[in-house]
Order: sequence, then structure tokens, then C-alpha cells
Amino acid sequence: MAKMKGVVVVNTERCKGCNLCVVACPLHVLSLTSKVNQKGYNYVQQIVEDTCNGCSSCAIVCPDACLTVYRAKEA
Repeated sequence: MAKMKGVVVVNTERCKGCNLCVVACPLHVLSLTSKVNQKGYNYVQQIVEDTCNGCSSCAIVCPDACLTVYRAKEA
């Protein structure tokens, strides 16, 4: 069975830093940054590149639909 690999793409300008996606991620690949967007919010980013399995838990709980998860089978 092929292993799935995921990548989280964040719309940083829409993210309000609510931290729900960070808590929802079972593999702890997301974290809030110390940087702020144009609205003054700290936004989330993927901090661990190769650990995400593409489960989309983060995108499901995001109230502002800021996250898109792409997944593919690892070669």
C-alpha cells in the first residue's frame, strides 16, 4: 500500500490565527508564526515538511477556509 504525503497551503492574508488547525492536526505539522499579515494577525504555517499525510483535519476545522490540503501517493 502506498503512503500518502500531504502539503498544506495557507492563505496567509485570510488567516486570523485562531489556532484551531494547529490543535486539530494529529501529526503536529502546523504552528502559528511570529509574523503578522496585513490585518495584524499571526498566521499559521506548515513547519514540518515531510510529515503531513494529507488527512485534511486542519482544513475541516478552519472557520475561514484558509487552508487547502493537497495529497499524493509517495513514490
